[in-house]
Amino acid sequence: MAGATSVAADQSIRIATYAAPLSRDSPALLLRDILKADDPQIAAVGRIITHVAPDILVLTDFDFDANLAALGAFSDSLAVPYPHLYAALPNTGRQTGLDLDANGYRGDARDAVGYGRFLGDGGIAILSRYPVLSAEVVDLSDVLWREVPGHVLPQRDGTLFPDAAAFDSLPVSSNAHWMVPVVVGQTRLTLLAFDATAPVFDGPEDFNGLRNRDELRLWEAALTGHFGPAPVNPVLIGNANADPNDGEGVRAGISALLDHPALQPTNPASLGAVEAADDWHTGPPRHDTADWPDDGPGNLRVSYVVPSANLRVLDQGVFWPPESDPLAQLLEGTGPHRLVWIDVAVPP
Repeated sequence: MAGATSVAADQSIRIATYAAPLSRDSPALLLRDILKADDPQIAAVGRIITHVAPDILVLTDFDFDANLAALGAFSDSLAVPYPHLYAALPNTGRQTGLDLDANGYRGDARDAVGYGRFLGDGGIAILSRYPVLSAEVVDLSDVLWREVPGHVLPQRDGTLFPDAAAFDSLPVSSNAHWMVPVVVGQTRLTLLAFDATAPVFDGPEDFNGLRNRDELRLWEAALTGHFGPAPVNPVLIGNANADPNDGEGVRAGISALLDHPALQPTNPASLGAVEAADDWHTGPPRHDTADWPDDGPGNLRVSYVVPSANLRVLDQGVFWPPESDPLAQLLEGTGPHRLVWIDVAVPP
């Protein structure tokens, strides 16, 4: 019709995170195993990614190497490789020179900024079908624990643990906290990519539990512009290692972050999680994203993709098919974690 103006439709994109077991016992082994192309675990992870087909994927247990050789090889091994990759050196395995666990020794895995058997152990990797503005990444991984608003530092017998001097240099981030801009058409999204420490494996001082809580507080502060300009169209994405209803840790921490006004609630679910429900848990089992043994933490919701409040969510889910579904075979040998995804509408 003459004079009519066409209006472009919103673009649907799929954003996912997966704590896939893509870390090995020492440097270069992951690259070796990818190139050999005979590792059943890596192959299974690749099949899951291919089936879900995310446009943007954040992996939270991927060994870092300086030239991104392993990440590039992994992308190339997928049915459809990703053209845009991003990773940076994480805090895992970066030695502090301190005796953080107070066991009388320095230089072991628990004395690193974040637990790691070697530098880059189990870092974070981003694969994208849309351009990543690497030069504009804001890296908050060096923010000191004591600099986080509202922080609570661990104490034992009324004194800071391991000692007050440790917190003069210890970042709160155990792995990485990145604000990564990705451009979809003319729209800029900001991935808030992270992998928080597990709130266990500590003592009465609750070192890891309190650190996990403050790793989440770091994002609360960043979302309100405490560390610079607030991110544009933020998407919180990664492994929080925290469930708002069950498991160890400060449950109010993840609840407060999920309720942040800059974000909107999402509740990805799966039939497989319902089928594997723990009757001693209080949270809705359909939202669980990890399948740990019943004599341990059981099944928990720990991985999240939570978009900006102004983005429209079209669909969401957790790749955890019930046992009757042939797709459940893809999970064999892939560890406890499940891939979590959301579809959002991005305006033109």
